[in-house]
Amino acid sequence: MSEIERHEDEGAKAFDPHLARRLLRYLAPYRLRAAVSVGLVILSSLLEIAGPAIVAVAIDLYVAPKQGAQVAGISRRIGAWLVAHGFALDPLSGINVAGALYFLVLIAGFGVLYTQMVLMNLMGQYIMYDLRKQIFGHLQKLDVQFFDRNPVGRLMTRVTTDVDALNDMFTAGFVSIFGDIFVLAGIVGMLFWMNWRMALVLFSIIPLIILASAWFRAGARLTYRKTRARIAAINAFLQEHISGMATVQLFNREADEAEKFEGLNARHRDANIEAIFYYSVFYPVVELIETIGLALIVWYGGGQVIQGTLSIGVMVAFFQYAQRFYEPISDLSEKYNILQAAMAASERVFKLLDTPPRILEDGTIEIDHFESLEFRNVSFAYNEPEWVLQNVSFTVTRGERVALVGHTGAGKTTVTALLLRFYEPQRGEILINGIDIRKYTIASLRSLFAIVQQDFFLFTGTIAQNISLGNPDIGPERVREAAIRVQADRFIQRLPEGYDAEVRERGAGLSVGEKQLLSFARALAFNPPVLVLDEATSSIDTETEVLIQEAIQTLMEGRTSIVIAHRLSTIRSADTILVFHHGEIRERGTHDELIQHGGLYRKLYEIQYRETAAVV
Repeated sequence: MSEIERHEDEGAKAFDPHLARRLLRYLAPYRLRAAVSVGLVILSSLLEIAGPAIVAVAIDLYVAPKQGAQVAGISRRIGAWLVAHGFALDPLSGINVAGALYFLVLIAGFGVLYTQMVLMNLMGQYIMYDLRKQIFGHLQKLDVQFFDRNPVGRLMTRVTTDVDALNDMFTAGFVSIFGDIFVLAGIVGMLFWMNWRMALVLFSIIPLIILASAWFRAGARLTYRKTRARIAAINAFLQEHISGMATVQLFNREADEAEKFEGLNARHRDANIEAIFYYSVFYPVVELIETIGLALIVWYGGGQVIQGTLSIGVMVAFFQYAQRFYEPISDLSEKYNILQAAMAASERVFKLLDTPPRILEDGTIEIDHFESLEFRNVSFAYNEPEWVLQNVSFTVTRGERVALVGHTGAGKTTVTALLLRFYEPQRGEILINGIDIRKYTIASLRSLFAIVQQDFFLFTGTIAQNISLGNPDIGPERVREAAIRVQADRFIQRLPEGYDAEVRERGAGLSVGEKQLLSFARALAFNPPVLVLDEATSSIDTETEVLIQEAIQTLMEGRTSIVIAHRLSTIRSADTILVFHHGEIRERGTHDELIQHGGLYRKLYEIQYRETAAVV
């Protein structure tokens, strides 16, 4: 199980105050906007509460004025206040004023709610922007070994769907929950002010709502966590298998991989169906309870109206308040699940953000030239105690050509990974110009090198952009010069748009040799002091290799070169050849010296010579 998979705990705790406080920190840059939104929510709640009160007063004072002596609650108080202040109106004028006031309340409520939603959604978008920027920036600082352990699909889920879940909390959860609570408190206060006995009758069904809400929250929270974990598994599977689709098709694994995906998809479907079950039960139950509450109002309130202790307006207002009372309760249950979703997403996001980079940027020295490189008793293991390198020591001076050869897995590529600080050695030290490379800034250290790897990568963009990687210091002429010197200009000129031709994802549409040449041109365009060729011609056909051999030799003149090659014929002119075997340097010397020595290098050379002769 990967590190990210271990964090996909479907049974994690429901609410973490520490995570909640940490999430709220992202509101800090937008606290003024959040404060205005809270104020608008309060105003919207007051306007929502005012509507039924206006209806109650209009009915009691103007629609049914004959019951004047029996008018109770809010209508009596407001009627007395109007008379005391000289606002006594005839029934027709009173209805007109009440209708106009109700209309103004509706318009004001719409305007306030619209403004509040715009503010909150804008704030959510800015927070998502900040968070995604932070996550991507942190991913760029993590060591290569982290990406070896964690599927790309799961990391993409952190940046996309998990951040979207946090956006829901900020836009539809945080302030909206506060508004729902305020509306509930206002309705409860208004009902008790109007008629406390009838309010108690209405609230007698609250225990049923609490039980239904608790059941819904517990079930929905669990199903949400299952859904998120399983969609992350689907993303990881899709990313891996779409990238490796050629291999799947080559080995006729389509049916088997489709069956695996079917299992993942079914588990995700089942989790969603389980979630649908909780939603399909909860909302009808709440509606049933609401209907029972309304029936109680008819039963008790109707009796009070008949007895003359309750006005018709107050009873109508109770109906409206009762309907509005259940809405925020349902919303709170759903918003609670939004918060739980945010807790689950934030837990995964923050654990990713809290993953410390193993390669620390603790150097302060800026390096701008190269004199020498030294490996001094370096030992390294990806997983101890399985050592890949053991007590490796060698020196490379300025202008020297050094070749590393050996069987696959001997540790040759690991040398370049340590040199560029993709990994840190467990023992020994690596020196450049006599100073430990950990004392240099990573950016200046890596700027000394250009590396052409056997696993090359092209980005979506133009040919020119793939060579320069968007570096403003590398202009069109420098791009073209690098392409010409590695013989890539020949096939680029044949493209309809030349250097402006679009490169599709991973260089689709280009041959393996053409992609390798572009990767080689990219390294040369940066013009570094040290050139590292890691199996640089292993993917190029013999004809193409012949074309670039002369360019390679020319470019190596006056430049320090470290060449890793399986084809020993490509490194015969090296000043020093280091022969790796089981993580150790077993032999070193020139080609002629090692051939005369008759050791491991000569055996490797003779094997390749016999293989070449057999092919011929």
